[in-house]
Amino acid sequence: MKKLIPFILALCFYSQISAQNIIEVPKGFSNDIGQMISMLDNLKSRVERHVVDLDQKGTDFLLDDNANSPGAIIYHLAATEAYYQVYTFEGRGFNKKEEKKWNLALNLGEAARNEFKDKPISYYMNIYDEVRKKTKALLKDKDDEWFKEMNGSMSNHWAWFHVMEHQANHMGQLALITKRIN
Repeated sequence: MKKLIPFILALCFYSQISAQNIIEVPKGFSNDIGQMISMLDNLKSRVERHVVDLDQKGTDFLLDDNANSPGAIIYHLAATEAYYQVYTFEGRGFNKKEEKKWNLALNLGEAARNEFKDKPISYYMNIYDEVRKKTKALLKDKDDEWFKEMNGSMSNHWAWFHVMEHQANHMGQLALITKRIN
């Protein structure tokens, strides 16, 4: 029995770790869409962990003269997701009103560095939260057949996979930036 105790403890520890890494379909979603939502939400929570405790200096921090601040990157993630909402659900790009709201965050650069500052990280996170809330509401009304449909040169599934990979790329960028904040 003494020899089994370390094995049992290791097995319990491994089970707890494994249970945290399960993609679960949220209630009310089709299988494939629900898996995507689970992954999108997991990535969003990991992005948030990098920035949630940033003060104003950290929110506006620029790694160099061509960099984007953590706040601007969060806004950029929201803008990208908002773009794919209109692209996949309405089959179009941004209209003039949406361009005015999102284009600076979508494209970033010098103008964004000048505009996206002096706001707390919660400002950017609230925008990101609202966009995700809308994404989930829109996806809840769709099924896996819709996910497979082509939309221009890509399927709806691929479009939302791209949103997910985009988040993952910027999560790495935020990890690097937040480690450099003094």
